[in-house]
Amino acid sequence: MPISNRASRVLSMLVISTCLLCPTNSTRASMNNTSAEPQSRMSSIIEIFGADERSLERAYPLRLSPIHTARFERFYHDELSMLTTIDFDGLSQEDKVDYLLMKSEITSDLHQMEIQQHRLEEMQPLLPFAATIEEMLDKERLMQRPNAEHDAELLSAIVKQIESKRKELDQAANRKRGPDGKTDVNGAASLPKIDPVVANRAMQATQQLSRALSHWFSQYDGYDPSFTWWDALPYKNASKALDEYSTFLKEKLVGIQADDKTTIIGDPVGRQALTNELADNMISYTPEELIAIAQTEYDWCLKEMLKASHEMGYGDNWQAAVEKVKEMHVPPGEQPELIRKLVVEGSNFAKENNLVTVPPLADETWTMVMMTPQRQLVNPFFTGGDEISVSYPTDTMTYEQREMSMRGNNIPFARATAFHEMIPGHFLQFYMNARYRPYRLRFDTPFWGEGNAFWWEMLYYDKGFDKTPEERIGALVWRMHRSARVIFTINFHLGKWTAQQCVQYLIDHVGFESENDLAEVRRSFDGSVGPLYQCAYLMGALQFRQLHHELVDSHKMTDRQFHDTILHEGPMPIELLRAEMENGTLTADFHASWKFYGDHPIHP
Repeated sequence: MPISNRASRVLSMLVISTCLLCPTNSTRASMNNTSAEPQSRMSSIIEIFGADERSLERAYPLRLSPIHTARFERFYHDELSMLTTIDFDGLSQEDKVDYLLMKSEITSDLHQMEIQQHRLEEMQPLLPFAATIEEMLDKERLMQRPNAEHDAELLSAIVKQIESKRKELDQAANRKRGPDGKTDVNGAASLPKIDPVVANRAMQATQQLSRALSHWFSQYDGYDPSFTWWDALPYKNASKALDEYSTFLKEKLVGIQADDKTTIIGDPVGRQALTNELADNMISYTPEELIAIAQTEYDWCLKEMLKASHEMGYGDNWQAAVEKVKEMHVPPGEQPELIRKLVVEGSNFAKENNLVTVPPLADETWTMVMMTPQRQLVNPFFTGGDEISVSYPTDTMTYEQREMSMRGNNIPFARATAFHEMIPGHFLQFYMNARYRPYRLRFDTPFWGEGNAFWWEMLYYDKGFDKTPEERIGALVWRMHRSARVIFTINFHLGKWTAQQCVQYLIDHVGFESENDLAEVRRSFDGSVGPLYQCAYLMGALQFRQLHHELVDSHKMTDRQFHDTILHEGPMPIELLRAEMENGTLTADFHASWKFYGDHPIHP
């Protein structure tokens, strides 16, 4: 059977890359007088895949458009077909890992598109103007000169469509319903109640469409005299109608007023989507099993917390011990210097204990910024990566907000996570990812990134980094929080808990300030992170703990070799990393099967 042009190109690349492995072409290896590592054959395929995907994203930027969906579905299915033309068994172990990473990534992308398509179908009745805007945008993509008079008609139609829909929704919202919830007191048929979750989704989609329409208008305004003459005023009216409709949806249907800073509207994905995401991240447990694991870890933390509470003189009242720890904060103005000191302390601990290689340039080049008050609404604690972003009160906050921010960013809490954010955590990850197998960055998963950073918290605790009971409480609060994240986010996405129940669970079971708990739940469900992101901290760390047990506790590797290898191999689902580090058997239809919890005692 003839193969596609894409497949033919891939096979040619494989032949070329194989030739590049010949000694006569190993110029750099000869110059260094060292044996060359086998060159990856899949990396070039992955890089082209990423470049093709970025090109399509530029050409089809509106994700909620059916045209975008259709084009990307075709692209992803073509890529999966291309993979079947590759002789998997003839690949090296590293290339087999890359093959499976690419296959898993595409499968995950298709699963995400299924979720997006379902959500679009649910909110479509609230967006009668979407097709009109999409028609105009697609003509722009095809670089067709606009028909100014016709476009003015379409812009005017958008205003009428919005007016009609608002009137319909107003009548439905204001109609007095009967006992059955479907008829008014006179027995007239009533519209079904709009789900606030769907309304919130439609509000966000309206804002996206408004921004896209603004870009469309700016492409022609002032450049085409007839366009400006016909369309300037109709566009202004349409833009105003879209903005007002977005506000209407938010306030009337979602129920969030302009000054409301507490209501959280999430978007549960359901059990099937969670199951798909777990498979895409190569986690061989059900959502319910993850909740049970998290509860076991929480119970261990609670026992450790009670020990520290007794040492501080608070007996079994561990909450009082936590409150005492929260008073141990620096005054305004001194937080940046505290964070700098803690980051250096964490880096030094890794070097002194020979846990991982810390290049001098990494120690030299990390930086710090202060977090804005607005960002602190969803990130109440400092964050890391290329830089550490410090969360602390500003003069624009209320007295209560300032107190909560200082208490939430106390010294023991900060000490327990400064190294998580920087060295040997996220900053060192970013540093190494830019230097070793950077093409694997597209396969980044929070189970690797957040799981590895949290694994360092576990390892530091086991190696005695936290010496005083106050320092141990600071570390344990975070560990309890990681378990609580699994429990509340999975229950939410299974449809069992509301966002408000999640906030209350954190207040009752962890000990953060209420404003910080609110920000944590808002961040979990505002769409900025995936449904398994908060779960990934603990579950990723548990995978690294089991892998450490298999390779370091067995004396097959040292701590430093183990952690250097993780950073040099790059981000990926940890079961595949395990297969690469242990030279495990891989097949083209590989799927997750590793039961990483329970193979050895929970806490050695």
